[in-house]
Amino acid sequence: MTGRRDQRSTFPPSAHRRRRATALSAVAMTACASLAAGCGVVPGLSGAADDEIKVMTWAPQQTSATNKPGMPAMASAIVRWLNSQGGVNGHKLKLLTCNDHNTSVGAANCAQRAADQNVVAVVGSYSQFGDSYFAPLEGAATPYIGGYGVSNEEFTSPVSYPVNGGQLTLLAGLGEALADSCGPVTLVRPDSIAGDQLPQLLDSGLQAGGHAKSIDQLAAEDLTEYDKQSQKALENATSNPAKTGCVVPELGDRTATFMDNFQRARNDYPKVKTAAEVGSVDQTVINSTGGASGPYEGSYITGWYPVASDSRWDQMKKVISKEAFGDNRIDPADAGVQTTWIAYQVLVAALKKIGDGEVTADSVRRTLNDGLKVSTGGLAPTLTWPYQGKLAAAGFSRLVNADVNVQTVKGGLLQSANKNALDMTKILEDADLS
Repeated sequence: MTGRRDQRSTFPPSAHRRRRATALSAVAMTACASLAAGCGVVPGLSGAADDEIKVMTWAPQQTSATNKPGMPAMASAIVRWLNSQGGVNGHKLKLLTCNDHNTSVGAANCAQRAADQNVVAVVGSYSQFGDSYFAPLEGAATPYIGGYGVSNEEFTSPVSYPVNGGQLTLLAGLGEALADSCGPVTLVRPDSIAGDQLPQLLDSGLQAGGHAKSIDQLAAEDLTEYDKQSQKALENATSNPAKTGCVVPELGDRTATFMDNFQRARNDYPKVKTAAEVGSVDQTVINSTGGASGPYEGSYITGWYPVASDSRWDQMKKVISKEAFGDNRIDPADAGVQTTWIAYQVLVAALKKIGDGEVTADSVRRTLNDGLKVSTGGLAPTLTWPYQGKLAAAGFSRLVNADVNVQTVKGGLLQSANKNALDMTKILEDADLS
């Protein structure tokens, strides 16, 4: 992977080089005023100035479902770091944060506040409700840079500038990784419209690797225990005694509950392996489920970016250490934190390209649309957003980074399992995702 990527980062590399160069970046921070919309002021970063540029980062926090507090916290650290160096082209950025509360109304409220506050972009954010928040953003022509890839609208909206390939690429890449190492592959997924697309994605990678399709095992969305489903998955995985099978749980927030039941039932099936994608499993989950003695030991885990121990994350870690030391919301191994870091690199690149021109949502969007190429120091391929991307024919015109990094759990730690990232573009082009 490192052999084919530009290793230069959009962010300035060191303080002494920045002092000799032109002033580069900036972002200052405050927050929304309406608690009803889930917004708040970031301590120490309030205040207004005529040359400030407003941006927003949102994510669900303190809910009973998925929470991503590290994303606005990482945005805050980036803002402080950039502002401490004078800003981007002399401008400092004012950061608004918003909590969508994992509801469609909350997501729409965050987007409407971004439009009302004339932010130049929503950057490095997470929300499941693309069908709710893109309408206000499109109405205000506000660019959405670097979402988490959790909704299909992120790969179709003309104001979306994704930096990863979402679940689409992760499941296809997981299928390709499992094709050579697994016997029967059982996919445990929700019995829902959203879950109906998952088998095609996993199977696209399996079949590209010469493997049979997965066994599609449905589970009701409202289950609170998965004893029967765990037992059935294990029986499916051992239906061919010639080769050890694999179980892929894709149950969103209920994956952890499934794995608790699965681990107890697995005692009679010690050779069955599990596999997942980074949206379901990260290092924190691996640690909490037993580490080296837990259910993920030996598993393949697909992610968008290199493992957190890779040196290409060093600059991000330095910023965290300098600006957010002791902030336990920020985990450098979290894919949300990593996505926010890359998304702000895109924003800085756009602002630098605009230069002394007027910075507005329109000028940022036009700059991104006009062929801007963004290097991320090798964390992703060079990013650029043409009007029609390579996967437009498959219905995902905004998907420009189809790279997947395959990781494996050894000794309870996520480690890289492939030298180069897998490009899922061709597999997704050929997949039947209708």
